[in-house]
Amino acid sequence: MNTSTKGIAFLERHEGVVLKAYRDPVGIWTIGPGLTAASGVITPKSGMTITLDQSRALTATALSRNYEPAVAKAMPGANQHEMDGGVSFHWNTGAITKASWVARWRDKDWPGMRSKIMLWVKGGGRVLPGLTRRRAEECNLIRYGVYEGDPGLNPARGLAKVVLPVQPREIEEIRAAFSKLGYEPGSDTRGVEKSAVIVFQSDHDLTADGIIGKATLSTLQRRIDASAKTVTAAAVTATATGSAAGVQTDVLGDVISSLPAVEWTSTGVGILGALRLAWLAYSYRDAIAAKIQTRMPGLATFLRSF
Repeated sequence: MNTSTKGIAFLERHEGVVLKAYRDPVGIWTIGPGLTAASGVITPKSGMTITLDQSRALTATALSRNYEPAVAKAMPGANQHEMDGGVSFHWNTGAITKASWVARWRDKDWPGMRSKIMLWVKGGGRVLPGLTRRRAEECNLIRYGVYEGDPGLNPARGLAKVVLPVQPREIEEIRAAFSKLGYEPGSDTRGVEKSAVIVFQSDHDLTADGIIGKATLSTLQRRIDASAKTVTAAAVTATATGSAAGVQTDVLGDVISSLPAVEWTSTGVGILGALRLAWLAYSYRDAIAAKIQTRMPGLATFLRSF
């Protein structure tokens, strides 16, 4: 059995469909409705774009190759809406073969199924509202065949459209994140000013359409994570700093001051310093890109491409 058209629409509503490659919150290049290199159908990379038709073709291939067979095996005898719900869960978690709710489904233990599927709501060790909502909707889809869920908030004039389902509390968190990064969200607490979103997207090599989707939210999360890193002052010599990749000392001086401390005592301080700086630059590329965005936007974009 294949995923139905409504099932694919359900999946896309929760995943979002992004036609330009972006890095997810943990740095994995992603495109379309959450397709990564692990999908086996495409290897997203910096600057890659696809059309909507290509996205749907890739999704169909990934479903038939990697997801539908596993769900069909785990849920024998499933009807269409049960199959669609199982596919959405497996696409998101990759865990249909070990999820304990599947056994409850086989036994038609509906309360048990709901309690077990609602265990899969954490990301990064904490409960995420988006996953909580998704699991609840998947449960309703499997049990009752309900495909429609919360469509999210309709934006007021001048506010950016949010294409993923969100609740008012999540809007507050999104506004706070934009504000923390220096992008004024505006006075209307129902959303974020479209103009601020466009500037943020332009600064981070995203499609500058003023729409808050998965790529924008993932990049926003990565920026917040980068700014939250606690680092100590570095003791890198001016020689080492100035020689790294031909970058001027006065440009990266404030960046280096936020990186871990390093002591240099050998006569090869210049070479070792350059190597050390290169490694630190890669490890802290998001933090560095944020620091130099205004003065060196080209270099900032280059650092984010890895």
